[in-house]
Amino acid sequence: MKDYGVIVTGGASGIGLGYAEALATNGAQVTILDLDPKGIDSETRRLKAAGLRVRGEVVDVCDHLALDRAFDAALAAHGRLDVVFANAGIDPGPGFMRASAGSAALRNPEGMLERYTDERWNHVIDVNLNGIFATLRAGARIMRPQRSGRMIITTSVAAYMCGTLIGAAYTVAKAGAAHLMRQVALELAAYDITVNAIAPGFFVTNIGGGHSKDPGLQAELSKVIPMHRVGFPADMAGLALFLASPASDYVTGQQITIDGGWTLGAAD
Repeated sequence: MKDYGVIVTGGASGIGLGYAEALATNGAQVTILDLDPKGIDSETRRLKAAGLRVRGEVVDVCDHLALDRAFDAALAAHGRLDVVFANAGIDPGPGFMRASAGSAALRNPEGMLERYTDERWNHVIDVNLNGIFATLRAGARIMRPQRSGRMIITTSVAAYMCGTLIGAAYTVAKAGAAHLMRQVALELAAYDITVNAIAPGFFVTNIGGGHSKDPGLQAELSKVIPMHRVGFPADMAGLALFLASPASDYVTGQQITIDGGWTLGAAD
């Protein structure tokens, strides 16, 4: 993977940062795109200090023209574009059950369908689905003429199962992103461009207001996850490297779950 040109949206923290660090550690040139200027600055400084080739740019994936310009700038900086991680996503807001440990059985009035505003619905869809579309489109514009490339989308187990702790727009956006992945994979397969998705289970990140960092909630969920622990961004590295590398040359249109067995059911 030496000298690969890589773009990661939502790359200043959490799973996106895990992707960026994994690829950069393996020799890639990585551009991190994110809305968080402080996060971009601190993380690019940290990774550069470790001898890795990383650059960052503040970009909103909802601003499709700015996103296109950022892709062009990354291509100019790296001289090539081999891998795109369409990872940027936002907090979906509360679900109809409470997320805090010890009160998961209580209904949450703030997450009720009747209180779901148009603004909240549209914003989640705009970032978590339309932003994925714009990222894939920007990648295809560069990769199709070169007849090569790898695009990886971060979806979620919420793409194929309902959840009580997250807002409805999140599940819809992730399901849509998963099907968009399959459609784009079908279109681009003839150009040796693979398009796949990673569907995380419960991972400790900043999304959801950072509630996943609550030790009590982690302990409760660890009881029902067969591997008896929650996921961390470093757990994504192996799968990300596989899908970004020649090892996955014949894999496309697939959504791969990484959840410690959570969706299989509880096991002692």
